[in-house]
Amino acid sequence: MTLFPSPGLFAAFVAASVVLALTPGPDMALYLSRTFGGGYRHGYAALLGALSGVIVHTFAAALGLSALIAASARAYDAVKIVGALYLLYLAWGALRHGAALRLEAHGDAAQGLRASYVAGVLINLTNPKVILFFITFLPQFIDAGDPDPARKLFVLGFSFIVIGGVVSGAIIAVAGRFVAAARVHPRAMRWFDYGFAGLMSAFAARLLLGAAK
Repeated sequence: MTLFPSPGLFAAFVAASVVLALTPGPDMALYLSRTFGGGYRHGYAALLGALSGVIVHTFAAALGLSALIAASARAYDAVKIVGALYLLYLAWGALRHGAALRLEAHGDAAQGLRASYVAGVLINLTNPKVILFFITFLPQFIDAGDPDPARKLFVLGFSFIVIGGVVSGAIIAVAGRFVAAARVHPRAMRWFDYGFAGLMSAFAARLLLGAAK
């Protein structure tokens, strides 16, 4: 029994995870703000904190979805439909408001690396969009009839964490250049919005088609 989706589906998962990791959001703004305020160590401490929060979300989503699959295939399909509507809402929001990178002060970096780490944990755990996203993103790759959904959900969740950590870590390493490019080339950032909206719409369509089978 394989713990991964088919090679083609897993490749789509990896590509989507990379795009999502590159899309600016509150977490990325925190990493960069901490990097500029206290140096690279603070940026990576904030990233580690956020990834710790994502681990919690991964467990919550994996255990919750696997229990739902075991309880009722119809209920799982209902979650997919609600998830598709949520993804379409995210796509609409990206097109209307954009995801322009806004750097704000998040506490005093002089407090130490622990403060940066805790800030990363808190900004992730207190963001309800993260758990909602996991509940709508992971079902793309799990069928209601899967014999062992929990393990596959954990593999996908931790794969997402690894991909996000690598991409975000690279962005922190070139933080100055990344932010400068984002400010000098707003059209390039707008393409992130288009890509994000297209990706969310495609996932929504996939969820709806899967629920209709």
